[in-house]
Amino acid sequence: MQRKHIRYVIPVFLIVPLCVSALADPVEMPSRKAGLWEVTINRSGGHIPPQTVQHSTDATTDKEMCSKQDMQKTATGMTIDSTCNIGGMTSVSHMEVTGDFNSAYTIKMTSQNSGGPAGMPHDVATTMEGKWLGPCKADQKPGDMIMPGGVKMNIKDLQKMRDAMPKRQ
Repeated sequence: MQRKHIRYVIPVFLIVPLCVSALADPVEMPSRKAGLWEVTINRSGGHIPPQTVQHSTDATTDKEMCSKQDMQKTATGMTIDSTCNIGGMTSVSHMEVTGDFNSAYTIKMTSQNSGGPAGMPHDVATTMEGKWLGPCKADQKPGDMIMPGGVKMNIKDLQKMRDAMPKRQ
């Protein structure tokens, strides 16, 4: 994968699982099972091929980032409307979630983004399919993500860097 595509995968990958797992409004949202998850991201309307990311998580890793969320149970799962801010980018999203957070889930999301990297589309439709692979690997800590091309980063470190950056006026 070309490195320029990583900048589009990172915001989508960060926003969706964190928003989904962070919810605790009237409908209680279960956290993803601790361990290693493989998430395949398919975006429509773009020239980016499907991307697969591995994410090591625990009970606290998925609980931050989203400032507004409204969740409703449905016959097949739940719907979530959220507003999330990561690194200066705001994403207002509507998600339909099916499956469970112990073995596999699917999220179909439409979002409107602002403040993202140059060239990032405003309107995005994304399907994410997550499956639990097992415990995290010995060299992984909660929050570690293995991006396409083997790039490793930690979501908690990204948050610390964002918090240390000067605020936009």
